[in-house]
Amino acid sequence: MARINGNEIKPGFVLEHDGGLWAAVKVNHVKPGKGGAFAQVELKNLRDGRKLNERFRSEDKVEQVQLEFKDQQFLYESDGKLVFMDSATFEQTELDADLLGDRRPFLQDGMTAAVEYYGDEPLSVRIPQKVVCRVAETEPVLNGQTAAKSFKPAILDNGVRVMIPPFVGADENIVVNTETFEYSERA
Repeated sequence: MARINGNEIKPGFVLEHDGGLWAAVKVNHVKPGKGGAFAQVELKNLRDGRKLNERFRSEDKVEQVQLEFKDQQFLYESDGKLVFMDSATFEQTELDADLLGDRRPFLQDGMTAAVEYYGDEPLSVRIPQKVVCRVAETEPVLNGQTAAKSFKPAILDNGVRVMIPPFVGADENIVVNTETFEYSERA
């Protein structure tokens, strides 16, 4: 672990603070007219999801934690637990399905995901940014609905609702951005 000054905190840094592991979500550097400068940091607890707003002055020292990413293959889900396998050691790890949040429907069998570890403790799962999904149902194309920026609602094979262009029909494969839940392109 490295000790850094409070004004060196950037979004994405993981800090050990108040006995927990916190990820810096937003950082705003403030230089008031009176007094010293400080960083207003929005932190998110990596273990339980709580949020915290904290001020760090430049002379404050905080512990920056380095996390390890391991690529692991998703095998199956059982009783709210996701089972991943390390490709190198074939060791299986069970993680809470809550770690993925609303991106859970995009996790597919055999998909390789990056699991973030602090020592031996898994903290989060990152799935690929773009995933291929099949359009399960959508509305038929209407005449005159070929404008460049018109979209129609669709339900994917995983149950997620997205907006797609009018030229895409049912039973077609599309690429969906898992961060924004938006149509990206045809597969």
